Amino acid sequence: MKKRTLFTLGVFAIFTSLSLAQSPPQDWFHLDATKDDYNGVSSQKVYEDLLKNRKSKTVIVAVIDSGVDEDHEDLKNVMWINPNEIPDNNIDDDKNGYVDDIHGWNFIGGKDGKNVGSDTYEVTRLYAKYRKIFKDKNRSQLSGKDLLKYDYYLELKKEVENNRKTAEENFNRMKEKVDVITAAFNALESKLGDKKLTQENVDSLSGFDDEMLDIGKNIYNNYVLQLGAPESIEEMRAVVVDQYQGGLDHYGNQFKYSYNPDFDPRNIVGDSYDDANDIYYGNNDYEGPDAFHGTHVAGIIGAERNNGIGMDGVADNVKIMTIRAVPDGDERDKDVANAIRYAVDNGASVINMSFGKGYNWNKKSVDAAVKYAHKNDVLLVHAAGNSSLNTDIEDNFPNDRFSKRGFLGFLKAKTAKNWLEVGALSHEHDEDMIATFSNYGKENVDIFAPGTAIYSTIPNNEYSNAQGTSMASPVVAGVAAILRSYFPGLTAEQVKNIIMESSIKIDGKVKKPGTGELVFMNELCISGGTLNAYRAIQLAFKTKAGKTISKTKAKA
Repeated sequence: MKKRTLFTLGVFAIFTSLSLAQSPPQDWFHLDATKDDYNGVSSQKVYEDLLKNRKSKTVIVAVIDSGVDEDHEDLKNVMWINPNEIPDNNIDDDKNGYVDDIHGWNFIGGKDGKNVGSDTYEVTRLYAKYRKIFKDKNRSQLSGKDLLKYDYYLELKKEVENNRKTAEENFNRMKEKVDVITAAFNALESKLGDKKLTQENVDSLSGFDDEMLDIGKNIYNNYVLQLGAPESIEEMRAVVVDQYQGGLDHYGNQFKYSYNPDFDPRNIVGDSYDDANDIYYGNNDYEGPDAFHGTHVAGIIGAERNNGIGMDGVADNVKIMTIRAVPDGDERDKDVANAIRYAVDNGASVINMSFGKGYNWNKKSVDAAVKYAHKNDVLLVHAAGNSSLNTDIEDNFPNDRFSKRGFLGFLKAKTAKNWLEVGALSHEHDEDMIATFSNYGKENVDIFAPGTAIYSTIPNNEYSNAQGTSMASPVVAGVAAILRSYFPGLTAEQVKNIIMESSIKIDGKVKKPGTGELVFMNELCISGGTLNAYRAIQLAFKTKAGKTISKTKAKA
């Protein structure tokens, strides 16, 4: 009986996520807090009130991500096209080292067209690196710096092996639940026979000493309560089992790939991985194996506005440059650094980076690329992460702090002035307005922006909701693109400062992610506020341009 109760509770838990709780409007992140009663950024109001009939300059926004479906109906007209490259002639026409880079580049693909899909976490790579050195060593054989590195190796080993074991256990538990649910559906289907799936017929199945049948009936009753009567068991099976599929994939991949120190797909790329100066590698497959994340991010920034289909992006005069550098696993520093440089060299004004990790391999190479972007007046917008962590205390890479020399890292390091770190805002009100999953930090997170229930483009001309600081970051990048488009004389630093200074300051207390403790907003981010495009544009009108405006023809 105890086992049956546990499984039944597990099944009931499914319906929490299937609840018909009221969802926000699909465009809530565009709406105005005062006018529409949602924590949006007032971007719709900006176009209606402040920018109507004002000329703008096309701005290139680079999306460093998992890949973008460049043929999506809502993105194909806003994709960046390299003006100096002839498509599909297998010639590097612009001589930038990347052949046929029409819409961007893929730094995690091989010249043979193959692509990295799954990859390890950075902690796993570091563990594998030090394991080669210290696997057969003990403390008595070491001294000095080697002893410090050995202790570091033991920390890495513990984290990787514990997490891999946990992933395997979680996968097995979830698989067991799916097996029980499947057996319950089979029992229900068998007992119904040729009868239709109706409440009356399900209720009539009594008097059987069949545990699986009882669980199947319970699932049916809860399904009806939450979602209405299903037409068939197959419909119900698809919905219920799908609730577990994401978890099965997640934990399965963690065990097989993410925390597996013996897995290394880098041979697909074929570069000299330890050589930071080896930069000409990859291919021009802009999507890769799974472009869901990157396509969703791209749509938030710049999906074609007012075309009557899908959804509207934040910015109305952008071109999306796609740079694939993020696998299913942790991005690699070398690829991130080269992606930033590629974006800068090819004209990007804003770079969105919706990725992050807890360890770094070669931070100096990323730092150098960030400085290169600053030198060339390019703004970097980065997602703060989704672990409910205080990044003032916990490491989160990449970041705006430049590393110091030495093994112990970058305490009190200088920071990049062209960097915006973004936390996620919920569509809920008052004390629940911060997304429960969002990282935060009064010294390291700059601002919060909408990041839950964000409706945007996904591959194959489809659309979907997604949540995360990964979604909040492109909202900020979109507003930054508006500023750079309509006020081209503003520098990257000015755009950052405008976004920070124009944020809506939150007077009341909000729940700190991960704890529920009520704190003031300035305990969670530097600005102490949330993104607002309307106020940002108002402030931009009052800001003196920091550079000479380009002679590039503005678009009405």
